[in-house]
Formats: sequence, structure tokens, C-alpha cells
Amino acid sequence: MPIGGVADVLSGMLDRSVIHKTGLTGTFDFQAQFTSDDSQAPDPFFAALQEPLGLKLEPQKGPVEILVIDGAQRPTEN
Repeated sequence: MPIGGVADVLSGMLDRSVIHKTGLTGTFDFQAQFTSDDSQAPDPFFAALQEPLGLKLEPQKGPVEILVIDGAQRPTEN
């Protein structure tokens, strides 16, 4: 999977925007496993990314794309 694809998958899983800023290119073959009852890490999901893969998610503020709908009307009958 391309590393940008990982960011897309994480965006869907986390319900937040994840932006690829690693500078890595190409495709990668990897596997990450975690359990929600892992007592060794405060957040097992993030530990599963950082420890074996070296990926770190850092919260940041930045611009996001939004769609604003000012109004809507029913279509007229033909």
C-alpha cells in the first residue's frame, strides 16, 4: 500500500483528517496488530503504529476542506 493510502485508511478509522507528511514514497507491505486491552500503552492503536512501523501521529491544527450549502430547493416537475 502506498504510504498516502495508510493516511487515508487512518482518516476513516479515526474519523479525523490524517495528512501524510513523512516524505516517504513507494509502496509498503506491513502488518500492525493491537488489542484494546493492552495495558502496556496508554493508546494501543498509536503504539501499534509507532513501535513496529515507526509511524507517529501528531495532532496539529491546519486548514481543512469544507463544503458550505447556502440553500436548497426542490427541483421543478417536467
